[in-house]
Amino acid sequence: MSIPTNPNAQDPANPYRGREGLVYVRVSSKRQELDGTGLESQEGRCARELELLNVPHVQTFPDTFTGGGDFMKRPAMREALAYIDTHPSKKFVLVFDDLKRFARDAKFHFNLREAFKTRDVMLRCLNYVFDESPEGRFTELIMAGQAQLEREQNRRQVVQKQTARLELGYWAFVAKRGYRMERNPAHGKISVPDPKDKDILIYALEGFANGTFVRKIDACRYLVEKGFWKTDPKKRIVEFDKMLRSSFYAGFVEYAPWGVSRRTGHHEPLISEETFQRIQKRLKNEGKGKRVRVDISEDFPLRGLVLCAACEGTMTAAWSKGRKERYPYYFCKNPACAKRGLSIKKSEIENAFDELLKRSALKSEVNQLLRVVFDRVWQEEAKEFRKDEARRASAEKERKLMIQQLTDLAVHARSQKVRETYEAQIEKLALNGEAAPQTTDLTVPYRTAFEKATAMLENPVDVWKKTSAVEKQRLFFFVFDKRIAYNRENGYRTDETSLFSSLFQDFLQQNTSPID
Repeated sequence: MSIPTNPNAQDPANPYRGREGLVYVRVSSKRQELDGTGLESQEGRCARELELLNVPHVQTFPDTFTGGGDFMKRPAMREALAYIDTHPSKKFVLVFDDLKRFARDAKFHFNLREAFKTRDVMLRCLNYVFDESPEGRFTELIMAGQAQLEREQNRRQVVQKQTARLELGYWAFVAKRGYRMERNPAHGKISVPDPKDKDILIYALEGFANGTFVRKIDACRYLVEKGFWKTDPKKRIVEFDKMLRSSFYAGFVEYAPWGVSRRTGHHEPLISEETFQRIQKRLKNEGKGKRVRVDISEDFPLRGLVLCAACEGTMTAAWSKGRKERYPYYFCKNPACAKRGLSIKKSEIENAFDELLKRSALKSEVNQLLRVVFDRVWQEEAKEFRKDEARRASAEKERKLMIQQLTDLAVHARSQKVRETYEAQIEKLALNGEAAPQTTDLTVPYRTAFEKATAMLENPVDVWKKTSAVEKQRLFFFVFDKRIAYNRENGYRTDETSLFSSLFQDFLQQNTSPID
């Protein structure tokens, strides 16, 4: 950029003499971009100001950050400060068109002022003159506080309007993935399914609900393959998990942070409420994890795992001293329980538990489904592993080629500085290299490991008897999703079912042809 000549440029009294010009511009909405207060118009006015000051305009930092708060959350402001820090030998002046562009939070306004002051950066605003006098600082504080007040008032109005829309059953934010916002004569702005994504997303959500996709990563891979997402499936698991938990896709609207409870929305759902509930059931069982008691005993493996049927309190166990011998019992110790102190023989409660385990063994047809699911997952993992191996091999080949090219350039470089630059790049590439890819034998009989893993599912009693008390605590919550109740009259409740058995039974009912 050509710098206009100005006889006053060499004037020692000119405070901007010898400085370079930076421009900071910011908009907080698309409307500002279109109504004449956008980034380009701001930059033009600031550039003309630098021209009048006879200061060269070297860089512009555009921001689209909305709201106040910490200035370090604004990408362009971070870039401006970083640019200044990487040029410590230079002096700068930063120009912006309005004090509200600088900061809309009184505290961070002065923090930002101090950040530039410590870097010896002069600030110039088109509609405000900075004054370091006590009166000037006071005026600046009032204006910064007014900007913060306006921002907070605007936010309150926006929240009120959006809350009202949510309460009426309309999604009031940016469109959910798989939807887009359209203007409707009867409803105003309303979410409608995106035709290009609708069927793909429906298949993914319903596929997770009925077990077509065993894991979230399987559904994410499908969505990437179909073009719904463009990035690595592993990076989309968290986003897909949020979609699975969102009732919006089942036709509801809710927003807990603002106290808006679930209600029927006006938008078209992608899945039924029944499908949504099946998804929630899968997600609930997916994350089961229980603490293991620290006071467990080999004498009483069910202590802390069995509930009193009368009060739902946890039963404890101890040895009771008789005339000649000591006898083991389980009992309830809840002071408010009608059955408090009523002892149940250890053999009675533990033998009944063994019978319950026998009933929890997988049925043959469920076991067949389990094998099919395992094979499917193994094949998918093997395919992905091969892709990763190919990617690593390709990246390593490209890295070696780049090192060779840089080496040739370094050898023929005439300048020592250029040669050092090439050598630094070569060293960086060498340090970032991956270990030589090793071919993994995926033909190892994984079925052996599978058979061991399913032993508990097929014959839980045998496995239970062979494990230690600590292992029994963990094993219990692998079999059951909660503690189970027992009473002397009826034994264990008949509705107590095995977690894994009921889970795979659900899969079996939803997949009538699992081998296809």
